[in-house]
Amino acid sequence: MRKPIVTFIDSFFISTLFLLLNVSTAAAQQLSEIAPHAERSLLLDSAVAGNGIIVVGERGHVLKSSDQGRTWRQIVVPTRVMLTAVDFFDAMHGFVVGHDAVILRTQDGGNSWQIVHQAAEEDRPLFDVIVHHRQKITAVGAYGLYLQSEDAGSTWVARPLMASDRNQVANDEQAGEGVADDFHLNQIAVADSGRWFIAAEAGNIYRSDDEGGEWVRLPSPYDGSFFGVLPLAADQLLIVGMQGRMFYSANAGERWQPITTGTAATLTHALRLRTGGVVVTGHSGSVLMADRNQDRFELIQLPQRMAISSVIELVDGNLLLVGTGGAVRWSPHASQ
Repeated sequence: MRKPIVTFIDSFFISTLFLLLNVSTAAAQQLSEIAPHAERSLLLDSAVAGNGIIVVGERGHVLKSSDQGRTWRQIVVPTRVMLTAVDFFDAMHGFVVGHDAVILRTQDGGNSWQIVHQAAEEDRPLFDVIVHHRQKITAVGAYGLYLQSEDAGSTWVARPLMASDRNQVANDEQAGEGVADDFHLNQIAVADSGRWFIAAEAGNIYRSDDEGGEWVRLPSPYDGSFFGVLPLAADQLLIVGMQGRMFYSANAGERWQPITTGTAATLTHALRLRTGGVVVTGHSGSVLMADRNQDRFELIQLPQRMAISSVIELVDGNLLLVGTGGAVRWSPHASQ
């Protein structure tokens, strides 16, 4: 079996997760436990659900806030595995993914959750999920794990990402070698143009021009792992990853130019703000801010030095940072 060029330890998610928690099949079959100060535990992703906010993380923690992240209520869910990503289509319908390829679904705004997929025996965690509409959902993860549902999450189909991988799968099955491995798929994003992008392990970047039907591997400016991809206006694109690397493309990933970040910390997530500006977050409390032109990023080093895995913008203009410090409200204006 092929070993990944960049191992799990190089990934923000996996490096932290495996040090803290070795998840078992039994954990996926247990209810999560209400934990004191769960909002300060290791959290990995966040999403807006109507007027509420959902955050997810270690030990099956799912928390909901109805006051813009000032207070939190933990929700009991039917798993104790590490949860890595969350996305909502509207105020009611959302999905969470995590270890053991577990997928949880809510249809009541995150107040209750049910397992709609899990495969603990495959030992392939999911790293990201995107809800295209109420019926169509895509989840991606380790070793090229690529799952799609066309019926609101009731059934899921796994398939290789690339046509060449599909051919390799067929050849391997004929030779009795099982399914071919692939690179870890860390984040998936959809541009306003309808193009889909995936940031992946070992410098791999993928694009689909037909809503995930076929994918192409884009030329890469770097051979280290990418953890975040952010489509901007038209065919503009940002991608971020290890060693403080950030690159910009004006033509949907066909060519790239480096952006100076001033940090060697791993960058994990990029978000476009309502003003048109961009915020990029990462390890060691790294926050990079740019105006709507994205021509220069200012590095802000938070004193908490938390490893930030995700960021969302709140209605009051503050940001919600989630990571090793839990869920933290932060004002970018206070640092300027």
